[in-house]
Amino acid sequence: MVELEWAGAIEQPFGITDASRPADLRVAWLHRAPEDEVLALYRAACAVSGPVPSPWWLRAVAAGTLASRADGFRVEDRIDRLLATRPGWEYVPWAADGESGYWEFMPSERGRQGHRIPTTILNTDRHPGWIDVLPAHSGTTPAPIPVAGLAGLRARLGEFEAVR
Repeated sequence: MVELEWAGAIEQPFGITDASRPADLRVAWLHRAPEDEVLALYRAACAVSGPVPSPWWLRAVAAGTLASRADGFRVEDRIDRLLATRPGWEYVPWAADGESGYWEFMPSERGRQGHRIPTTILNTDRHPGWIDVLPAHSGTTPAPIPVAGLAGLRARLGEFEAVR
């Protein structure tokens, strides 16, 4: 039963795919319920079936590497504010079940270099910078490039945007 309860906890309402920023996606139970209840259900679901679909910030909070859900939301919102001021970046709300969305640099897709998949910025719980970049590519997905937080992203955006 806990797996079914978890599926309901991450379920987004129908039509949410038109979200234009991360905050627009924060409508599921796990975004609104008391954080300790979300963590308890998450841990129970993981105990039964191993890793379950979940946002990066919840995995980080559960691991003790991120202090709170609000801190995760703040990371997402700061990235969004930075990229919203730069031409070519689009927020993509339809990520894997339970995940937050991601950003794509559209000029890197089918540009001079002919890549089929654009440069993508996504949040991660793999490291304490919370940001990974997948370079534009056409074949096998390249290894993500870990970025040292918002300051690191800001410092490297020119490099990431140079691929067109």
